[in-house]
Amino acid sequence: MAQGRLTLHDRQRIATGLTEGRSYAEIARRLNRPTSTISREIARNGGPADYRPERAHHAATRRARRDTPPRPPATDPRDREVFQAEEGAIEMAVAMGLPKMIARVLIGLWLSEDGRLTAAELARGLNVSPASISMAVAYLTRQGLIRRERDPRRRRDIYVVDDDAWYHSSVIGARQTLQAAELTKAAGETLGLDTPAGRRLARGGAFLERISLDALASAERWRHLLPPATSP
Repeated sequence: MAQGRLTLHDRQRIATGLTEGRSYAEIARRLNRPTSTISREIARNGGPADYRPERAHHAATRRARRDTPPRPPATDPRDREVFQAEEGAIEMAVAMGLPKMIARVLIGLWLSEDGRLTAAELARGLNVSPASISMAVAYLTRQGLIRRERDPRRRRDIYVVDDDAWYHSSVIGARQTLQAAELTKAAGETLGLDTPAGRRLARGGAFLERISLDALASAERWRHLLPPATSP
């Protein structure tokens, strides 16, 4: 029987099962979970008619965070300095748009000795739930801020942040902006360049297109400043 907390993917499969009209027992078998786990999950998150996987996952994450004791305050002067530096970096990442839990995971990896930690090590070091780590690393991996490696001997994932992550993150962000530019320009053309809204969208799309292309070219031009990623 599978162990551990339900993931967002699990909850999305529960929602799919409900939409398809499957019984709790059948959904449980598909997820390799006890039927009681599925029925309790659905009951506490709106029932079968109003179950929303994202909302349920956020609620579970909040509950897990409330149940996690805070880290004890640092007493050694050096530890206090490290703690203050860590908190400052987290505040900076939050100000740049990252949710706080995701920022804590990213900074935790940045400040680790070799930039390589498992999910269990992150959970212990940050004193947070495994569910919080799972959600954070999924986001950071999609954004190119960290990468996932597989340890075949111990059958576990290792999350890595290295110098090359700056390049990959910049490229992903620029490509996302380029996609937005193309959609904006297309919307302007659909509305018609002879209309105020069409002209406004077309000009905005052209601006986004130019700065994203410049960013991609700049990332390639200056990539040599970053040492290549090293293999474990």
